Parts: sequence; C-alpha cells; structure tokens
Amino acid sequence: MIERIMRENDMLEKEEIFSKVLRAGRRTYFFDVRATKADDYYITITESKKFTEEDGSFHFKKHKIYLYKEDFSAFAEILEEMTSYVLNHKGEEVISERHQKDFKKEYSSDKAETQRTSFTDIDFDDI
Repeated sequence: MIERIMRENDMLEKEEIFSKVLRAGRRTYFFDVRATKADDYYITITESKKFTEEDGSFHFKKHKIYLYKEDFSAFAEILEEMTSYVLNHKGEEVISERHQKDFKKEYSSDKAETQRTSFTDIDFDDI
C-alpha cells in the first residue's frame, strides 16, 4: 500500500515539472512542462473558462493543447507573427464593448416585452 502511494507521488511529481498560471478574467491559462514516458519534456497549455449557472453554481470548460519540442520554433515564430500583426493593426487597447469600463448589458423588461410582441402593423382595409 505505501509503495503504491509512493509510486503515485513520484508520478505526480514527474508531471508537475514546471508550471505557470495566467488569470485573465473568466479564463485561466495553465502552462505546464510535463515528461513523456521516455523522460523527454513537452508543454501543455490549458484554457479553463468558468461558466456560472442561474442558480449560482458554476462549472469549467477546459481545452488543452500539447506542444512537443520539435514544434517549439515554428509555434513561437507563428505566435510572434500573429500577435505582432494584431498589435500593429489594432494596437494594445482593448476595443470590445464588453471590456469598456462603463459597459452594462441592457436587459430591460420593456425591451424584452417588445421583442416578444413585435409584429407588423396591418390595416384590415387592405385585405
């Protein structure tokens, strides 16, 4: 029993070789260095996004990519090219309305009611 627990701990330690976390609003990015069975290293990048239900409970959706050493240079080159393109064309300022400091969703009951009862005005003399 103790031997099995020690083996499991060794496996956990091996998986957690080096990690960094980036928290970005509802999203969290995990960058982890892991080892293959042959004890070579690779990187996993996990995006975890929090979703809150109406009852206050929440769940996370996760997406993971695996990046192996043979792809590091090409990946880094394309990532640099793409981020430079965005910054050169749109700058660093976030322009999404959701990121504006004074952004508020408009959910008025009048607006919702109007959307439910919206119809075309018909004059019965035209029929």
